[in-house]
Amino acid sequence: MVSELIKSALGRLRIIAFLEGISFLVLLGIAMPLKYFAGLPQAVRVVGMAHGVLFVLFVLLLIQVAIEKSWSFKKSALSFASSLVPFGTFYADSRWFRN
Repeated sequence: MVSELIKSALGRLRIIAFLEGISFLVLLGIAMPLKYFAGLPQAVRVVGMAHGVLFVLFVLLLIQVAIEKSWSFKKSALSFASSLVPFGTFYADSRWFRN
């Protein structure tokens, strides 16, 4: 199934959106508490860097798919905004990325 997703820009967006969503939840739910409650700032550095890379990939793929699929500005903006809230990319995947 993953090999089928990799073949299209929308499939790659779905994969990166999933990974970006997971990295955001790990950053907020695990790394941040480790930093502030256990005094381990390294967790935020590592997970934060991974999340940052995934976020940039998400934005680039979102632009590519929006152009390819001729998405409206509203759909594109809502898809982008979904990456800014926890669980947002999972909602976006179920709502907009499965076409």
